Amino acid sequence: MLLPVFCFHIVAPIIIAISALPASARAQNQCKGSVYLTLDTGHMAVAPLVADVLRRQHVRATFFAANERTQEGDGSLGDHWAPWWRARAAEGHEFASHTWDHTYWRADLGSAQQPAFRVRPSAGARAGQDFVLTAAKYCRELDKAADRLKQVTGKTPLPLFRAPGGKTSPQLLAAAQSCGYAHVGWSPAGFLGDELPSDRFSNAALLNKALRDVRDGDILLAHLGIWSRKDPWAPAVLEPLIEGLKSRGLCFKTLREHPDYPSQLPAQRHR
Repeated sequence: MLLPVFCFHIVAPIIIAISALPASARAQNQCKGSVYLTLDTGHMAVAPLVADVLRRQHVRATFFAANERTQEGDGSLGDHWAPWWRARAAEGHEFASHTWDHTYWRADLGSAQQPAFRVRPSAGARAGQDFVLTAAKYCRELDKAADRLKQVTGKTPLPLFRAPGGKTSPQLLAAAQSCGYAHVGWSPAGFLGDELPSDRFSNAALLNKALRDVRDGDILLAHLGIWSRKDPWAPAVLEPLIEGLKSRGLCFKTLREHPDYPSQLPAQRHR
């Protein structure tokens, strides 16, 4: 007759201890897999709504930031948006460079010894123009965004970058690595489609596709506002997507927690 009493005294404190854990900690203990939500800058009109969803769902993301043109007419890394970035840092999100002027790689030039690149930024004084950057000047594009992120958030960004459009070359990646940055793209199923025309790719269709195809380990890509999409993807799809993936046992983590990072991250050069 002593056995049930003995078991109760052993098990009861364990049950109490588990129930006392925060909901987010209990959810992590139940993870069947992980996904990594990344958000690139855009026109920023939906940024406050995206932040609301992430906070309500207890999801931390990794933001790749460039100083893109916003609906207010300023830059997404300008003073107007600085309080927004600081608030995201306080919530535990991570940050990384997306180049300063959202600068697209177009072609390799120069040589392996003296690499250079034809580029076309979509923001800044030379938006829409093709011109040439040396490897050193491309590194300054990466540094400028990272430095501004550190200034406005008080948090050192991850030594990662995402090239606009995901457009790179081996020569560009080598140049970025030489100045301390590893490139991060996205998984095929992680392309969430918020850049696609809404008349052909409805929010409902994009949500269903993501819920069907996203798997453990995927890096997901969305934006803080896309100019060309008439029916905004965020936040309409974001919350049901998060809830749906959570219901499958997938937990959301930042790229700092990705198995390939930070153990394989290059050390950033001193600036």
